[in-house]
Amino acid sequence: MRKDYLAWDEYFMSIAVLSSMRSKDPHTQVGACIVDKLNHIVGVGYNGLPTGCDDTAFPWERDGEFLATKYPYVVHAEQNAILNSNMSVRGARIYVSLFPCNECAKYIIQSGISEVIYMHNKYADTDKIKASKKMLAATGISYRQVEEISLDVLRRAK
Repeated sequence: MRKDYLAWDEYFMSIAVLSSMRSKDPHTQVGACIVDKLNHIVGVGYNGLPTGCDDTAFPWERDGEFLATKYPYVVHAEQNAILNSNMSVRGARIYVSLFPCNECAKYIIQSGISEVIYMHNKYADTDKIKASKKMLAATGISYRQVEEISLDVLRRAK
């Protein structure tokens, strides 16, 4: 039996990282993968504009006046994964390359996802992440960090 196969966490986080590579955001690429209790993928997503919005007609800036930035327009990876799911995500796990913000935490809670597995938390000290953690804790949704997944993990699986 092979001993160098991908563990479940590596596999699903690799799907999230791979999904993030579809994002056209020049600053932050985030991917998400939702998995049910039987380890079946039921949804994937990445951060990007809503369907039908031309990527070249909207701003991708982080700074400036609100309407001249990406923030009012981009749908986050977690939200897209939930919206793209092919069945109920109640009781599922979500693998996401970046810890969910407060807005995504609301979607996660409302959809019934029971666990968040994340890779990075580069905004850990922000109010958005503090609010997210407070809501997740209040609703009993667990979260844990996994090691960074690199393309070497994907190459290893050849």
